Amino acid sequence: MFATLQQVAAIGRSLWIYHGDPAHHRRMDRLYARFMQRGDLVFDIGSHVGDRIRCFRRLGCRVVALEPQSSLVRVLRLLYGRAEGVSIVEAAAGARIGTLELHLNVANPTVATGSTGFIASADGSPGWERERWTRRVTVKLTTLDALIAQYGEPTFIKIDVEGLEDAVLEGLSCAVRALSFEFTTIQRSVALSCLQRCVALGPYRFNAALGESQVLVHEDWLDAAAMARWLVALPHSANSGDVYAVRADFHCEKAPLHDAPAGT
Repeated sequence: MFATLQQVAAIGRSLWIYHGDPAHHRRMDRLYARFMQRGDLVFDIGSHVGDRIRCFRRLGCRVVALEPQSSLVRVLRLLYGRAEGVSIVEAAAGARIGTLELHLNVANPTVATGSTGFIASADGSPGWERERWTRRVTVKLTTLDALIAQYGEPTFIKIDVEGLEDAVLEGLSCAVRALSFEFTTIQRSVALSCLQRCVALGPYRFNAALGESQVLVHEDWLDAAAMARWLVALPHSANSGDVYAVRADFHCEKAPLHDAPAGT
């Protein structure tokens, strides 16, 4: 299926936003270098236009990138299809293997979602007034466990899937060393469910970054109860961010940056 002119314009805008700011890339590198080392395997669940892939490659990691939108998969294959150590999978992730009805926001592909609850929560919420999900497609659905069976256990999993983060974690049965999941203030219950799932998987500690700041907000890592209180207390205007979870046996200190591999 070919992209419309509106989709092309929206993807171009995303490419500019997520790939066009060198300072943003440096902040991202500093943050993710805490969690991974050269040669590690990383999963990027909800790759969008691949700015995290680019970061993980700069850090010398192997990447499995999952993206269900065919128009964005074509972009990812243009950018990284020949890159060594990058596997691009056209699928969504969830609690089971099968298919998923994906709701597309043609003007803003960043917020495509498989969650009708996410769309309902956005309806009428300040800051979300212009968002419209006008198309639906059926996409392949896989699980983190299935990806691990195929590619191996990752050091880090990044999850950004607009309201289905808890379902993605339901499809994971092992406590990987570190992971992140997006949260939104229109659907805090999803983030709270993700915290509960992490606790069920293993002894995790938590931190968070607001928006695309790529800066952890807490000096010390928190337990699940403290992170839940912080999420509940956030003002609506905070909008979104990412919660980071690290296993208690992993010392997440500031790490030196690696040289970027050629071709990034």
